[in-house]
Amino acid sequence: MSVYADEVQDWVGEWTRRHGLPAELADRLAEGGIARYAGRLYPDATPDDLKIVAALFTWFFLADDECDRASVPEPDRVRALVNGALDLLETGSGAVDGPLGSMLADAWQEPRRRMPARWRARFVSAVEHHLRGVVVEARNKASGYRPGIAEYIRLRRATSAAYVAHALVDFAAGVSVPEGVWRHPAVRAYSAVGNDLLSWFNDLLSLDRDAATSGGHNLVLAVATEAGVPLEVAAERVRDLWQETMSRLPGLRPALGGPADRYIDGVDWAIRGTIDWSLESARYR
Repeated sequence: MSVYADEVQDWVGEWTRRHGLPAELADRLAEGGIARYAGRLYPDATPDDLKIVAALFTWFFLADDECDRASVPEPDRVRALVNGALDLLETGSGAVDGPLGSMLADAWQEPRRRMPARWRARFVSAVEHHLRGVVVEARNKASGYRPGIAEYIRLRRATSAAYVAHALVDFAAGVSVPEGVWRHPAVRAYSAVGNDLLSWFNDLLSLDRDAATSGGHNLVLAVATEAGVPLEVAAERVRDLWQETMSRLPGLRPALGGPADRYIDGVDWAIRGTIDWSLESARYR
């Protein structure tokens, strides 16, 4: 983990308040230790770059909470938030009201200025994939639709935002992953497996909460429904699937060298960082 993580955590609390986030929300975010999460995924980031990544992470967690704040999902409101955020990322301006709008504009300013157009397009594409998944989940919950296992796994790869975290490796590590490496089939496959591993771990960890609030959007719940088995059995099956997938991961690692190795390290650190942070964060207690 970055040696700057706790210092940046203090800064994030000040930053959110500076953008007008209510004290209650700012305090709850601080308990979650989101900068420590960023510090685990990008341990070699400079202090200033870790602040930017932690600010972006904070925005995504806040946006996720905003989309889930109503007891009955509101797909139109979620869609408006998503469209405004994507406009802001693509053009530098967008209709996102309040602290969420000013925080995203501030956090995005330096990556947008510093990073090449191909990286910006890659990052915005990952964000769009994530946010469109959030809209689909909100629509599913509002209608009472529960996805099956295969459909849920595809949707979870979007709602997890893991691909967004993977796309930030270039910025945080100060490397340039060429398009040929980024789009290499073995690299894309490794990224997908890394996404699954951190997503399924989160589903196991948050099962009790999701059983009450997620409308079936949890891999354990999808397995229980599709297979017609009790939750305890479904959880065992998901744990077995997680272990089997993790055991295959070393054999899937592409041996491409150069910037590809740093990117693959970033995928690995996202898995382990998610595990360690989830177990320490008040967000999951």
